[in-house]
Amino acid sequence: MQNWDEIRTAFHVARMGTVSGAAEELGVHHATVIRHIDSLEGRLGVKLFQRHTRGYTATEAGVDLLRVAQTTDDQFHQLEGRIKGRGNDVTGELMVTSIASFAPLLVPALTSFQNKYPDVVVRFLTGDRLFRLEYGEAHVALRAGSVPSEPDNVVQPFMSQPIALYASRDYISKHGEPKSIEALKDHRFVGHDSMESRAPFQVWLLRHIPFENVVFRGTDWRSLVHAILAGAGIGFLRVSEAASHPDLVQVMPPQDEWAAPMWLVTHVDLHRTAKVQAFLKHLKEDTSAERLS
Repeated sequence: MQNWDEIRTAFHVARMGTVSGAAEELGVHHATVIRHIDSLEGRLGVKLFQRHTRGYTATEAGVDLLRVAQTTDDQFHQLEGRIKGRGNDVTGELMVTSIASFAPLLVPALTSFQNKYPDVVVRFLTGDRLFRLEYGEAHVALRAGSVPSEPDNVVQPFMSQPIALYASRDYISKHGEPKSIEALKDHRFVGHDSMESRAPFQVWLLRHIPFENVVFRGTDWRSLVHAILAGAGIGFLRVSEAASHPDLVQVMPPQDEWAAPMWLVTHVDLHRTAKVQAFLKHLKEDTSAERLS
C-alpha cells in the first residue's frame, strides 16, 4: 500500500458516512475525496463502499481495510503526542493516566498545575487498562501495587495512602458495628466485582469473609463509594477521602497491609522533557500534605 492519503480519505469517508463530511474534515475539495476512493478501489480491484442516497457504507472489504486504517491513525496520533511532549516549553497537552479512584488526589494537583501553566491542556485518562507510555498514550502514569516492570519506563516511588474500613451511620444503626475481625463475617460488604482483584485490602477481606458477603459489587470506584455512603455495606476508603463524608463511621482503623504503594511512571523518551519534569515536581509538592497524613 503506497498511498496513505487515499487510505486516510477512505477512513474519514467511513467515519463520516458522506463525501462532503470527509472533505470538510480533511480540508479538501469533495472531488479530491471521490478521486481518492476511485483510485484506491481501482488499485485493489474491490468495492470498498456501497453508494446510496444517504451516503457511503463500507463493504466487507472496506471494513477490513478501515480496521487497519483506524489502528494506523491511532498510532500516528500517539506518535504526535510523544513528539509534542519533547519541547522545552511547558505548553500543549499533558496526558496523565491513573485508575479513577485516584481522581481526588490528581484532579486538584492537575488543576493547580494548569493554573500555574495556563498554556497547558490537561487530559486526565482513567480506566482499568494500562495506557501504553511507549506508544505515547500518556506522558505520566500513576499506578498502584507491585513495581511496574515495563521496559523503557522510569519508575519512581510516590506515596502510600492509609486505607480503613467504613460504614454509613445508617448501616450501623440497622446492622450494628463489628467489634472484631471475626464479627465481620456477620456483615454485608461493598467491594470489587472480581474475586481476582489484587488490591491488598480486597485480598485481605476475602481471607476473612466469604465472597457471598460482598453483596454490592462493582468495577467503578465511584459507584462503590456511593454504595458505602448509601448504606449498602461496609467498604474500604482512603482516610483522606472518608474525612469529607461526616456520615461515615470508621469500622476498622488503617492497617499497613491494606495500603498499596503508588508509583509515578514515565517513558524514558519523555522523562526529561520540561513539561513532564515540571508536572512531576509540582505533583510531589502539591501532595506533600497527603504524604504526611
